[in-house]
Amino acid sequence: MGLAASGIGSNLDVNGIITSLMEFESRPLTLLNGKEAAFQARLSAYGSLKGAVSSFQTSVKSLSSLSKFQSLVATPSDKTIFTASAVSTAHAGSYSLEVTQLAQAQKLAAVGQLNTTSAIGNGTLTFDFGTVSGGSFDSGTGKYTGSTFTGNAFGSKTVTIDSSNNSLTGIRDAINTAKIGITASIVNDGSASPNRLSLSSDNTGLKNSMKITVSGDTALSNLIAHDPAGTQNLSQTVTAQDAAFKVDGISINKSSNTVTDAIQGITLNLLKTNSGSPATLTVTKDSAAVSQSVSAFVSAYNEVNKVMDNLTAFDATTKISGLLQGDSSTNLIQNRLRRTVGGSISSLGGALTKLSDIGVAFQKDGRLALDSSKLQTAIDNNFNDIAGLFADMGKPSDSLVKFNSATSKSKPGSYAVSVTTLATQGKTVGSAAAGLTITTGTNDTLNLTIDGESVAITLAAGTYADSDALVAEVLSKINGLNTLSTKGISVAVSQASGIFTLSSKTYGSVSKVDVSGGNGKTNLLGASATKTDGVDVVGTINNVSATGSGQFLTGVTGSGAEGIKVQIIGGVTGSRGTVDYSQGYAFQLNKLADEFLGATGPITSRTDGLDRRIDDLDDQRDVLNKRLLDIEARFRKQFTALDVLLSGMQTTSTFLTTQLANLNKLANSGLGS
Repeated sequence: MGLAASGIGSNLDVNGIITSLMEFESRPLTLLNGKEAAFQARLSAYGSLKGAVSSFQTSVKSLSSLSKFQSLVATPSDKTIFTASAVSTAHAGSYSLEVTQLAQAQKLAAVGQLNTTSAIGNGTLTFDFGTVSGGSFDSGTGKYTGSTFTGNAFGSKTVTIDSSNNSLTGIRDAINTAKIGITASIVNDGSASPNRLSLSSDNTGLKNSMKITVSGDTALSNLIAHDPAGTQNLSQTVTAQDAAFKVDGISINKSSNTVTDAIQGITLNLLKTNSGSPATLTVTKDSAAVSQSVSAFVSAYNEVNKVMDNLTAFDATTKISGLLQGDSSTNLIQNRLRRTVGGSISSLGGALTKLSDIGVAFQKDGRLALDSSKLQTAIDNNFNDIAGLFADMGKPSDSLVKFNSATSKSKPGSYAVSVTTLATQGKTVGSAAAGLTITTGTNDTLNLTIDGESVAITLAAGTYADSDALVAEVLSKINGLNTLSTKGISVAVSQASGIFTLSSKTYGSVSKVDVSGGNGKTNLLGASATKTDGVDVVGTINNVSATGSGQFLTGVTGSGAEGIKVQIIGGVTGSRGTVDYSQGYAFQLNKLADEFLGATGPITSRTDGLDRRIDDLDDQRDVLNKRLLDIEARFRKQFTALDVLLSGMQTTSTFLTTQLANLNKLANSGLGS
């Protein structure tokens, strides 16, 4: 009988066997992939939480500004007469406004030229701005007679005219390009010499009339030189004038039709006159803006709370849990937000100390709801206190002490303020009355150092009408220097019985005015002027010596009032009352969001931890994949050898079967006996 090895030999499915074995060996890799998917899902959930907290912070940060809750509305009875706007320093009330004259800018015109391209002459144009007073004005000729010109505090501006721009067109373009406060244009009047250069001051008001001095070619001077107190080669087509109006019957003059300092906190834009028919300005509290801001706060809180509820919820019907259910960091964030919103602001004072006082309260589902009627009652009765519920603010008890700012390290509380030394301004006071005649090269220059900046000026030569006219010239030349104005440095110049005082407008130890030289020093200040440097304010906050800088006192570390900064704008030395500093809900929540989103905050800690665990899984996966490659190689080697062995056995089996068959044939044929 034949031999058989059923199921053995070259028909062995090596690939199928190895695939099945590798599926079993790869089960740890599948588990790793499952873990990574779970970690990635939690990372995504923390991303949603981070986005919600970030959006919440953006909302509450915008609500931590006092202006959001202290705005007022200014309403004119006739918007064709004037418009108005109000800021938080304004006071609600009603004001009568009668406009008798609008401010306007001076306009000058030159004599006509045949064309706009012919060369006129080269030279330097020096523009001064100031007030024309006295004398008389002939509207027919557009010229003054017997008038004086007093410069303002903005200094001289120059324009160079050379061969590249000495035509009428070139002069116009050079003036406009220089941006010196004058707009030049060319007007064709239709005459035989029709092209007239027109110059218009960019600024309205009496103090912005023009004086133009020309050094250079006579033709250029004959065209443009213009001194309201002397030779006038231009004619005045529009006279500079101030706005004249009355507020509650009080006469006021301003250089501009935009008036910011007539009524505290109110900006007026005068549009036309209404002499004899006063209009009314009504200033009211902007309750709509406050309601909108409070509603925005409620919505912002409910939105972030909704995201956290969804991430931590459990659906009893589907038996599906939120990705962050039971997560301690998410619970921490939600609980701290709720405690902050549900707490009170004890340091605020006044009738409002908690959100429920203005109608904001928690509901059973954890959301906030707003009672609009209760909010309106708070607006009507305690409008100025609502801002303190949201922003950080300081309330000084002394009207000449102003709260300036606080830092992240400042804590709410009531802090006593005391002043030992008031801040002063640096100044130099002359020892004799100033001479009123200024002569070029003799007594027209001054060298000064103001707040550490060294500058030099040259006064316009001439005999000044009085000391006030010379004051205006000195003030104009100093404050007109770009070196000073670009750094916010300026001076005040005054005189008493002809004796000049030059004072820095800054306060404190940096405030200094030193007239160090120049040929005009003695003429202006006498032989022995007195220089006094400014000093910083000295005092305490919370009974601990504070840092003084200019008019500002700042609480120091360890004082309990760290970072509290107040400005002492006047008054006397000694006790200056208290500053009550509070941190409203929006301010506190903004700080909390900073903490939650910070580098060491709970969200970052959690996401960093998950990132590390995913990195660990990647490392494990690399090791496991390498191990699986080794295992698969070993399996293939073993099963390949088995296949070879089985194939050899199959060959032997076939040979033996053939031989046995041959033996049987021999036996059957009788040859084998």
